[in-house]
Amino acid sequence: MDELYPIGDVARRTGLSVTTIRFYADAGVVVPTGHSGAGYRLYDVRAIAALELVRTLRELGAGLDEIRRVLAGEAGVRDLAAHHLDLVESQISRLRTRRAVLRTIVRQDSAIEQVTIMHELATLSDDDRDRLVDGFWTEIAEGLDAGVLDDDVPPYRPRLPQDPTTEQLEAWIELADLVIEPGFRQAVRRYYEQLYAPEQDRAWSEEEIQRQVALLTEARTAAEAGQPVDAPPARELARRYVALVMSMDGGLDAAEARRLIAGAEPSAHVDRYRRLFDRYNALVAIINAITHRRAEAPGVTWLHEAVKALPDTPDHGARSAD
Repeated sequence: MDELYPIGDVARRTGLSVTTIRFYADAGVVVPTGHSGAGYRLYDVRAIAALELVRTLRELGAGLDEIRRVLAGEAGVRDLAAHHLDLVESQISRLRTRRAVLRTIVRQDSAIEQVTIMHELATLSDDDRDRLVDGFWTEIAEGLDAGVLDDDVPPYRPRLPQDPTTEQLEAWIELADLVIEPGFRQAVRRYYEQLYAPEQDRAWSEEEIQRQVALLTEARTAAEAGQPVDAPPARELARRYVALVMSMDGGLDAAEARRLIAGAEPSAHVDRYRRLFDRYNALVAIINAITHRRAEAPGVTWLHEAVKALPDTPDHGARSAD
């Protein structure tokens, strides 16, 4: 016969209080193995092991009914653990969101009316987040030539992962607050209006603008890939850019177009881009877990440097920009 232990010994072995062990017995969770002649409860090693399992499952959040089913063999520990893992992960997600909101409030010293807005932004669904960002870019592009923003918008899209970190949640809250801010929306709209206004309001044709956008997109890709400005592919892009400038400013020869490009330093454009999009880009990089941030308008600067690096040859601007 297995050795039986009094309730005091069982309490010391399991880490449960005597009161708790009695409660589990009265609730039918783990009943005593037997009783002493004086009526005291006694437990064998199997009952003690069951009590230790009960303590563990309770610490993991399981209810008494769930524990009864496990002890009765009606449910497996794995299924119970999987269910509670889902609950715990959901709780962690909510707590992480709550912490992100609280940290943002503390960091920004937010006004009372901003607190509710921040919480709503933090708890948006994936679809709602997409609609918020899409609505921002739709407003920016309204009335501009169709498709001209296609090369600019995709790299800017934030994609919050399914299990975001607190830093990513904080970045999303700040980004969402930024894109709903009227002043930022107006500034971005003005920026793109000057670049992509309807054709009748521009000095250049739609075809010329599209060719310029295509060239700058290629230049941006080359710049972000670290391609030297004097490499053969860079020279080809530079020649096409010179030819494009010649066609857009009729009457210029190649040498004049190169001098015009060299004299029109892109620093003002880059500075304006940086002031407008630097924080936006940084936040998107955090949200999307991008280890390197998108450079600020790198295509413009890189292309100007590539033109400057062109050798002085007769065909330096004679090739087609198409």
